[in-house]
Amino acid sequence: MLCVLIRFIIRMMKRLKNEASSVRRFKLSYILLGLAAFYLILICVKFPEFLESATALSGDDAAADVALDVEDDGGESSTSGFHNNLSQYALVTPREEENENGALPHKKPRKLHYGRITAAIMKRNNMERNLSVLDRMADEAWTLGSKAWEELDKYEEKGIEMNSILEGKPESCPSWVSTSGAQLAKTDQLMFLPCGLAAGSSITLIGTPHYAHHEYVPQLAKTRAGDALVLVSQFMIELQGLKSVVGEDPPKILHLNPRIRGDWSHRPVIEHNTCYRMQWGTAQRCDGLPSKYDDDMLVDGYLRCEKWMRNDIVDTRESKIFSWFDRFIGRAKKPEVTWPFPFVEGRMFILTIRAGIDGYHINVGGRHVTSFPYRTGFTLEDATGLAIRGDVDIHSVYATSLPTSHPSFSPQRVLDFSEKWKSLPLPQNRIQIFIGVLSATNHFAERMAIRKTWMQASAIKSSDIAVRFFVALNPRKELNAILKKEADYFGDIVIVPFIDRYELVVLKTIAICEYGVQNVTAAYIMKCDDDNFVRIDAVLREIQRVPPRRSLYMGNLNLLHRPLRTGKWAVSFEEWPEDVYPPYANGPGYIISSDIAKHIISQYRNRSLRLFKMEDVSMGMWVEKYNSSAPVQYSHNWKFCQYGCMEDYFTAHYQSPRQMFCLWNNLLKGKAHCCNF
Repeated sequence: MLCVLIRFIIRMMKRLKNEASSVRRFKLSYILLGLAAFYLILICVKFPEFLESATALSGDDAAADVALDVEDDGGESSTSGFHNNLSQYALVTPREEENENGALPHKKPRKLHYGRITAAIMKRNNMERNLSVLDRMADEAWTLGSKAWEELDKYEEKGIEMNSILEGKPESCPSWVSTSGAQLAKTDQLMFLPCGLAAGSSITLIGTPHYAHHEYVPQLAKTRAGDALVLVSQFMIELQGLKSVVGEDPPKILHLNPRIRGDWSHRPVIEHNTCYRMQWGTAQRCDGLPSKYDDDMLVDGYLRCEKWMRNDIVDTRESKIFSWFDRFIGRAKKPEVTWPFPFVEGRMFILTIRAGIDGYHINVGGRHVTSFPYRTGFTLEDATGLAIRGDVDIHSVYATSLPTSHPSFSPQRVLDFSEKWKSLPLPQNRIQIFIGVLSATNHFAERMAIRKTWMQASAIKSSDIAVRFFVALNPRKELNAILKKEADYFGDIVIVPFIDRYELVVLKTIAICEYGVQNVTAAYIMKCDDDNFVRIDAVLREIQRVPPRRSLYMGNLNLLHRPLRTGKWAVSFEEWPEDVYPPYANGPGYIISSDIAKHIISQYRNRSLRLFKMEDVSMGMWVEKYNSSAPVQYSHNWKFCQYGCMEDYFTAHYQSPRQMFCLWNNLLKGKAHCCNF
């Protein structure tokens, strides 16, 4: 290559001698300008990297603190990115010495810095080139979690007494709140109900629906020969619960949706529903036809749907004849009053939502319109927010007869610091099942309900089964402080030091697998949520039906489920290119054998474990890969309930603390009956 370059230069010099001096000076000037431009471009491209190196070499500690990687057992640092050994970055390390209370002490995450150049440059390279959206989200959560843990130490060092939080007077909430339309607009149409609702609470809204506007509906373009414009006038009123994790919508305890111009039915309707963890329930639609008068269809004695006038229902000729005959023979006819649809475009309305004993009752203009029964897992005290969306102008909102305290805001009401609720030390011998319970930071009531109910099962008290809660950190440091106090006392919480997000629940699942492999010796590992009630004896019997030493994946299995490509919870082709998901068990509760858990941890450590934001689908994907090399027994049973509870259940989902106590009392009586309040 060098010889070729020399020959080219000699040839150019010979040509220059034969040309006129003026032309030679002209071409030399252009060559020099070109070289200067090339040099400037090179400097501009390389200058940021040079600046990074200079900053790192200048002795700035901030550059050295960029990497969050930790030292593994051999003393060698792992490479950058969030694919580190989870337990080595977690607050509980394998086989640590237990304190006098039998609980594992919490320690700061250890950090091993790269070289000063590597720490800054490698971090940026990963963030800009190699990591996916999920990887970057996880990396950010780890970073914020590390800062939150450091702030927690400073928070405690300020001398703030936890007793003032845990043992002080119950927090007081106002018995009524009100707001104007202008104030509501400043808060993004959200109104805070400090301590939720109680039976007898009511919310009154005064508003005016907008006139209908055109909306484009792509699905109608195929059926209407290109005409996909429809007139729409609708609004939504929602009672929302506490947001559990960042990135996840809060649960919708009541979703009330009047559609003045109708929907696919082309008639005005009022739809009611609930939504929890992105899962919508079965809608209750009122379209002008009265609901049944059966006792099981009534809500506190009210019809679920009242009758209103409909253009498509007219008296037939036969009915008119019978009406004339009734008058002729003198039979008295009960007068019937039929009201129009309660909402009219451009006309003011007064709507009241009242919380009854069995459900919500909706009145408009002083007249009962609909009632919606309470659903399993959704409690009145959880309705801490009122959200209003859609084509409506709200003039004022008034909420009255509100409760004055809330258990989730008052940990002293639910955290029972009694010796009998402390967790037993981890057994050193082999156990049947390790159960990891996913929980959110502020779910003090849910964790306490589990400690007092199914964690008191004989198999757990005899150390045949071990249970631990896996909790990530919260952006609010006062909640993290209470969580740490709770973890230190009860000894049953594993704090995973990242800021909680729905998309990162999969990291908690990996933490459960690693804890079940390294900290205990369990034949099986079960994952469940903190609103899941587990019948320990029934689950044990179901596992014992499986031949020993056989790889197992047990739960409520889904087959040939397809990812949603449109809508709010769409999954892109980049996230999931396949047409269907692999067979997977529903996330609220499933079981895997320890060999599968070891395979998952092994794949995670060598960075070959594929991650997906839906943790139950991820588990199905990992099991499917393991099944390609070692046969796995897939065991399906509907009694691992996905929605609510069924008789003779194995696990019951969406159970509130109140329902858990009821289920436990039923089990003590020898009956596996549900408690659907």
